[in-house]
Amino acid sequence: MEKNRILIVEDEESLLKLESILFTSKGYRVTGVRDGSGALAAIAGDRPDLVVLDVMLPGMDGFEVCRVIKENPHTSSIPVIMLTAKKSSMDLERGRLAGADAYITKPFKSVKVLEVIEGLIGARGAQKRGQA
Repeated sequence: MEKNRILIVEDEESLLKLESILFTSKGYRVTGVRDGSGALAAIAGDRPDLVVLDVMLPGMDGFEVCRVIKENPHTSSIPVIMLTAKKSSMDLERGRLAGADAYITKPFKSVKVLEVIEGLIGARGAQKRGQA
């Protein structure tokens, strides 16, 4: 069985490494990029099963990246988890309006992030099997 692919979009190198190690240790194939345009290029090149997306990125912010993913019919079904330090109710609402499937604030608990990933990837896998 092929491992699920996760794209991490995080501009802070230490967090990118931490998340990569965490997800890899759970059997996921991980790709990391450090900005929004890199995220969109990575998705176009090798479509991931899930995106973990920071909000505060150089250039295009995470809200805009999420919006572009969700407005494209070829990528709209990819689950997006926003993982960010932005905690206000206005930020959560912006994430919802951009189409994020989950919004988790930093500092985060690894167990919580992994549970959300499993829930979203598991639901997507069941949906795919139902279409077959």
